Amino acid sequence: MHDKRLTPARGDLAARYLEGEVTADRFVEGEEFEVVDPVAPVREQPSSSAMLMTEALRGECVTVYDRNGEGWAWGQLASDGYVGWLPDAALMKPAAAPTHTVSALRTFAFPGPSIKLPPAGTLVLGSKLTIAREDGSFAVTRDGTFLPKTHLALLDRHEPDFVAVAERFLDTPYLWGGKSSFGIDCSGLVQVSLTAAGTGCPRDSDMQQAGLGRALEPHERSKLQRGDLIFWKGHVAIVRDATTMVHANAHHMATVVEPIEQAVARIKQAGSEIVAIKRL
Repeated sequence: MHDKRLTPARGDLAARYLEGEVTADRFVEGEEFEVVDPVAPVREQPSSSAMLMTEALRGECVTVYDRNGEGWAWGQLASDGYVGWLPDAALMKPAAAPTHTVSALRTFAFPGPSIKLPPAGTLVLGSKLTIAREDGSFAVTRDGTFLPKTHLALLDRHEPDFVAVAERFLDTPYLWGGKSSFGIDCSGLVQVSLTAAGTGCPRDSDMQQAGLGRALEPHERSKLQRGDLIFWKGHVAIVRDATTMVHANAHHMATVVEPIEQAVARIKQAGSEIVAIKRL
C-alpha cells in the first residue's frame, strides 16, 4: 500500500518511475524545478484555501508532474518526498547548484551592499542559495541580492546540536504544515532541526516515529536524554533534559519549553497516551 503523501500518483496521471506499481491513465517523466519564493505552500488541492500539508523553502528541488493551467503545479519535493500542489509562480528551472544555506532563523536579502537599503525579501533557516561572490560583509547571490555573510553557512556545515536549533524557534507561532520561523508545526520543528544538524528526517510525526532512532524499552523511559523524541498519536516533542521538552503545539499555539510530566498529564487528559519514545 503506497503512502499517498509520498506517492506522485493519481487516477489520471502518475510518475514514470511508478509504472508497474500503480494504476494510472498515463505516466510522465516530470520536470525538475527549484523553489524561488522564500517559503512556498504545498497544498492538498490546487487552491489557496486548500489544506497546507507542508512547505518548501527557497532552493528546494521539486519534480513537477502536472500543471492545471490556473497557477498550480503538482509535484514531489526532493528533500523528503512529499507530494502536493505548489504555486507555479514559486518555481523556476534550476540554474546553478546551491552552495550555501541560511543558518540564521531569518535573514534579510538586500538589493545592494548596505543594511540601510529596504530589504528585497526575507529568507528562513534551511533555505539554499547559490553564492556568486562576496562584497565586504555580504554574500552576493547569482541573482544579485546581498545577504549578511554571518547568516550563511556552506552546505556541508552542520549544527552540532539539533535540540539547540529547535530551542531557537521558541515563541514561533504554531502553523499546521509549517516549517519555518514564520510558523511551524510539531513534526516540522523536528525535521528542520534535524536537517540543520545533517540528519535526514521524514516530514510527518508518524513517519518520524517509524523511521528515526530506536524505541526505548519501558524500563529505559525513566532516564530520558537530550534529543530523545516523545511521540503521541499525531504529535512529537523533543526532550531537552531529564525534566523538560520543546515542542510546537496547538495548545499554546506556539513553540514552547514545557515540563515533561506536566505535558504528558495534559495530553493524557485530552485523550492521548505516549505511543513511543525514540533515541536517535
